[in-house]
Amino acid sequence: MPRIDVVHGTDLKKGESTSGIVREKAFESDTVLVSRTRLDRGAVSGWHHHGTRELYGFLVSGQLRLEYGPKGTEVATISPGDFFHVPPGLVHRDVNPDRGHGVVVVSILVGSGVPVVNVEGA
Repeated sequence: MPRIDVVHGTDLKKGESTSGIVREKAFESDTVLVSRTRLDRGAVSGWHHHGTRELYGFLVSGQLRLEYGPKGTEVATISPGDFFHVPPGLVHRDVNPDRGHGVVVVSILVGSGVPVVNVEGA
């Protein structure tokens, strides 16, 4: 009989690393990776992309700014309760503009290949 799997927040496994971001995996298959992503207060991550994978996200708490495009001049501003999508191969960085509160995102990577590729710049 099928069953429901539960992964408690205290049982998440360490995810792939990008400076400034803490990623913790809940579920992983060949084509889907579900994780919790956290940024500390005022954190700015390193530049990265998610290879050939689609990234879908939901901002649980905090304020998130995703910078991308030529020299990082394009910005997507995300508030709690917002969903967002980052296309495959789009170089970006995560910014927490709030020095008083952290950020928590539920991330779902869909596709295959490496989950994160760290790069030098936009």
